[in-house]
Amino acid sequence: MQDGFIKAAVMTPKVRVADPYYNADRIMEMMDDAETAGAKIVVFPELCITGYTCEDLFFQESLLTSAREALLQIIAHSDGMDAVFFVGLPLEHRNKLYNVAAVINCGELMGFVPKVNLPMYGEFYEGRHFESGMKQPVMTEFDGEDYPLGTDMIFESDAMQGLGIAVEICEDLWAPEPPSVKHALNGATVIVNLSASNEVVGKRDYRRMLIRSVSAKLCCAYLYAGAGYGESTQDLVFCGHDLIAENGTILAESTGYTNGAVYADLDIERIRAQRRRMTSFATEKNSDYLLVGCTLIRQETEIDRQFARKPFVPDDPSKRQQRCKEIFAIQALGLAKRMEHTGCKTPVIGLSGGLDSTLALLVVAKAMDICDLPRKNILAVTMPGFGTTDRTKDNAVKLADRLGAELMDIDITKAVMQHFADIGQDPDNHDVTYENAQARERTQILMDLANQKNGMVIGTGDLSELALGWATYNGDHMSMYGVNGSIPKTLVRHLVRFYADTCGDEGLCGVLLDILDTPVSPELLPPKDGVISQRTEDLVGPYTLHDFFLYYMMRWGFSPRKIFRLACQAFICPEQEEQEEGKEYFDAETIFKWLTVFCRRFFSQQFKRSCLPDGPKVGSVTLSPRGDLRMPSDATSRVWLRELEDLGDELKGLSEEA
Repeated sequence: MQDGFIKAAVMTPKVRVADPYYNADRIMEMMDDAETAGAKIVVFPELCITGYTCEDLFFQESLLTSAREALLQIIAHSDGMDAVFFVGLPLEHRNKLYNVAAVINCGELMGFVPKVNLPMYGEFYEGRHFESGMKQPVMTEFDGEDYPLGTDMIFESDAMQGLGIAVEICEDLWAPEPPSVKHALNGATVIVNLSASNEVVGKRDYRRMLIRSVSAKLCCAYLYAGAGYGESTQDLVFCGHDLIAENGTILAESTGYTNGAVYADLDIERIRAQRRRMTSFATEKNSDYLLVGCTLIRQETEIDRQFARKPFVPDDPSKRQQRCKEIFAIQALGLAKRMEHTGCKTPVIGLSGGLDSTLALLVVAKAMDICDLPRKNILAVTMPGFGTTDRTKDNAVKLADRLGAELMDIDITKAVMQHFADIGQDPDNHDVTYENAQARERTQILMDLANQKNGMVIGTGDLSELALGWATYNGDHMSMYGVNGSIPKTLVRHLVRFYADTCGDEGLCGVLLDILDTPVSPELLPPKDGVISQRTEDLVGPYTLHDFFLYYMMRWGFSPRKIFRLACQAFICPEQEEQEEGKEYFDAETIFKWLTVFCRRFFSQQFKRSCLPDGPKVGSVTLSPRGDLRMPSDATSRVWLRELEDLGDELKGLSEEA
């Protein structure tokens, strides 16, 4: 349960209609399975103690009595189990029947939550047997004790900050005003749904869509338990469709038409982070809500959940292709509007033969097409310097030619050497001045050319470079419109690959593929034997890791300790498995090293992000000072680095023990 994780289970037992004792045995067997798996929240289907399809047998005293006795068995069986269980049964209160969820924790009954919306259409006749539940809890007698009965209850535990569980039952989910809305606004972060939704063609997809959308809209985890095999098939079939969703993502789902269980690790911190960001998520505090404390032991959850190595890049090829298409459209439309507004007919771009400037030129070409302007108006400028290699320059020339842009070649060597002489810089001293002078000379050339042509300089820097401050202040850091400013490096590569695969130009495709195969480098230091000597990822670390750190720090506000844990889960190859070809793997020490670098650089380089040029937002994470990141340039990284220092001491201790 550390770092906000808690394991949940949704379980569909085999039932016999109107046989509570048999059903209780099956439920208790699955409770044992859930305990073995470490689940702390366990949800069973609607009316699972009796079976949902009892119809008028619900009026029989014998069935109601045996259901109460079966519930007592289940409560007793939960004694000593570290979990909260939700089990469905019919309950009589003041001579009326209610379809309820019994909430059980550590051998005790915590209360009953009734169903509010009773379907009386199509194949459903619940209003014949049950009353709609009351919202404000009342006390009802069960086995000689009084317990709360009502919908407006949230079940909490001191063992985990932010954990609040509320209940709705089946049709409540389909209603125009589901109870879950009120629950979430009053603090519930987990909604459980005990259901008995029958199966008809197309309903499974609709059910999945509904649960995804509710979990997204309410920024919550949603646990849905569906009735399955064993229910009466007189007129209906129940498929046991179990789902666990979080913030619009399905974490686990049963195959259907079977009985069994699904498990998932819920991230309560992630839910809380999303709610903190959303000012439209207006938290209420309803005085009628009853907060019920449950006992759970605080312990570390063993994470089975998978975390994408490249969170900005969809794993599914079709989704990735669609994402790339959308991003190109956003970038090009943003630039086209800016060109139209300023009357610009000549975009000016520095072309290095690297990935970022390649992507920017592809976007410029698309924007020219949108504006119905000839591509020959594009001024692409190559500016070879001390570190330029033949490979990158040749690719820049070929790229400009294939896209129909005008190419200008300006060697900056003499100008920079004159500048060194002016300021007294030793050309043999390859320090930061040596490198930055080249970047600023190139920017000066581009800006002056833009003035000559009544054009605008198109920036090429990407999101990952901005996060690390890997840009020369007022050099490549500056432009008149930055089209790549919210594109992380891991996604830049896929965008260029997408264009290569879809452009229909064999020559252009070949150039793009060679650019993709070229090491990422600023090329500011002299090459060795004609080969790039300065590799960016050797200096600041792998962009795969930095984009991972960036996503979880900026999108979800996670702590360095938690980000480290997720990165280890994603990037360390398990001992019993072989490394897959094409995947990057890192050990814990490497992850820790570059996470420390990331935190230091992210804070120290904010001054560069505070004066970024305009550029279009394309994803959920950007660093624009006018948009997603309002951060003071003088903010200290002490809190983050101190947490990493403590983590480093722990890792050192573990290493010494090993």
